[in-house]
Amino acid sequence: MKTEEFDVLIVGAGAAGMMCAIEAGKRGRRVLIVDHASAPGEKIRISGGGRCNFTNLGTGPANFLSENPRFATSALRRYSQHDFIALMNRHGVAWHEKTLGQLFCDDSAKQIIRLLTGEMRQAGATLRLSTGVEAVAHQGDGFQCRLSDGGTVRAASLVAATGGKSIPKMGATGWAYDLAAQFGVRVVPTRPALVPLTFEPGLLEQLKPLAGISVDAVVAHGRTRFSEGLLFTHRGLSGPSILQISSYWREGDEVTVAMAPGAEVFETLKAARAENGRQAVHTALGRIIPARLAESIALREGLAGNLADQPDKALRRLDQAVNAWTVKPVGSEGYRTAEVTLGGVDTAALDQRTMAVKAVPGLYVIGEAVDVTGWLGGYNFQWAWSSGWCTGQAC
Repeated sequence: MKTEEFDVLIVGAGAAGMMCAIEAGKRGRRVLIVDHASAPGEKIRISGGGRCNFTNLGTGPANFLSENPRFATSALRRYSQHDFIALMNRHGVAWHEKTLGQLFCDDSAKQIIRLLTGEMRQAGATLRLSTGVEAVAHQGDGFQCRLSDGGTVRAASLVAATGGKSIPKMGATGWAYDLAAQFGVRVVPTRPALVPLTFEPGLLEQLKPLAGISVDAVVAHGRTRFSEGLLFTHRGLSGPSILQISSYWREGDEVTVAMAPGAEVFETLKAARAENGRQAVHTALGRIIPARLAESIALREGLAGNLADQPDKALRRLDQAVNAWTVKPVGSEGYRTAEVTLGGVDTAALDQRTMAVKAVPGLYVIGEAVDVTGWLGGYNFQWAWSSGWCTGQAC
């Protein structure tokens, strides 16, 4: 089969890869973008309940984890959340702010995929689906790549935009990390991020009756804390606050949970005792937190009977159990449910303006494959847009 010639080969037709293809194509570059999936932008399609949390109004370097947190600054400034919002507006894609600066499509996430594929066509980029890259060789001033369809492509620039290991059922792989290893580029150890946390069997059995209960909570790990929803599950804890803290949590660590933040639990129970001491402890506590949760905490603390029978010391224990609950998860649900992958290609190996691998001319790594991981709330998509845009100006 004849070798095809392109200026740029992009591997991965996700958010970062398609953005890169658009920008490179606009510069007159001959672009081929391939993906082993049968459709482009699958993570875009399923995100945000099908409406895609495509960026966050508050995006900045502080919202990202990396061995070098400042690495993302240049890309985020050069192509900001406001630039992507402007692109959405030009295409007439309606959006709204849900909470905490999170922006979603009013209609379907498929609108964003159509926007990106349309822009790629207009820029002259070629999209080839159900096609992977099986082998890469750096030859002279370019790359020789063998495709899974048996073809061969030669390109001056090769862009790895295949993401991380999260959600393997959608075809996620460690391809970008393998490519980095092939060229001697360090990969920061990876782990699931934005993922539910799990409990050991004993604690799980104790808390399993709470599955399905949700509360607004503050969850802390050291000095890091997030104030968002928390959900009890059949495996442990989930909800936005837990997903956020999971990026900071490590095996053996504890997290501290306030399940009624802002509530003066001790003072409220003390007042309830004076007003109606004959009510059950869990009944009074159930006016502050969900009833089933109140029953579970009272039982765990061994506080049965009437409120009038409880001394101040017991009420303070309840206060601690509600707003300073310290728990040690044993693990997470893993890449199966993780929204993103923490770690990735070492930023020290990359040019922060272009995402180029410094030691390998013509090689670029963008998006989730890089050791830049955002908080929950649209930050990871913005990193994809920003890093893809920057590489599109250079590859």
